[in-house]
Formats: sequence, C-alpha cells, structure tokens
Amino acid sequence: MAGMVPYSDYEKALRRAWPFSAFDDFFAPVLAVDSSDAFPMDVEDAGDHYVVSAHLPGVKKDEIDVELNEGRLSVSVDKKETDEDKGKNWIQKETGEWQASRGVYLKDAAAEGLTAKLADGVLTITVPKIQEKTNATKVTIE
Repeated sequence: MAGMVPYSDYEKALRRAWPFSAFDDFFAPVLAVDSSDAFPMDVEDAGDHYVVSAHLPGVKKDEIDVELNEGRLSVSVDKKETDEDKGKNWIQKETGEWQASRGVYLKDAAAEGLTAKLADGVLTITVPKIQEKTNATKVTIE
C-alpha cells in the first residue's frame, strides 16, 4: 500500500521516475512552448483610437511585420543573426535568432489610417476606431 500513488499525482510520480525525468530534461528546450518567450505587448484604449506598444529591444524594423485583418492586429517578429555575428568567437551568447507573434482583437478598428513607429526598442502602433455613422435621416413634418 505504501507504493500506491493517488491518480491525481500519477503524472508527477512518472516525471520523477528516472527514465522519464531524464527524457524530459533532455528534450525540454526543444519541446517547451513558453509564452514568456514572446515579447510583451500593451494595448491602450485612448478614446477615438487604440495605442498598441510592443517591446522589441534589438529588433530592426525590417524584421517586424504588422497586419490588421478583420479586427485582429498581429505583430510578428523574425529576428535573424547577421553574418558578422555568426563569424565571431563567442564565449557566451544569450541572443540569437528567434521568431514570435502576438495578436489582439480590436472589434472597432478602422482598416485605414494606421501608423507604426519603432523607437528605442518599442514599436508603437496607433489604430483609429471606426466612427459610427447613423443611417437615420431626419424628416421634417409639414
């Protein structure tokens, strides 16, 4: 009875077992999908427009793709190493090639008038809101 493991703890017990923990530790960097690896992004409702700020230190503007598709604003980054960086004799290197994508749904985003600016490692996107037009016509009574 001492060797019995409650069903809810079964997976934890398997991970502690030698062959499985060694397997997980070996493949963890390859298999892990961690949302903390993506860049941070802030979205502000500023009245008549949205301000989206993506923090992208060390990323050049030609490595960024911004797209608005049916209200979904997507920011994708494809950071590449330069040939100059690849040829160096690094003792420690914690930066490298990476890809990430973040998105946010803005239900009343206008498809025109968007602006984007990259300064000091922060991409700032201004997305105007659709101005609601009333289709009502005032009729005067004679």
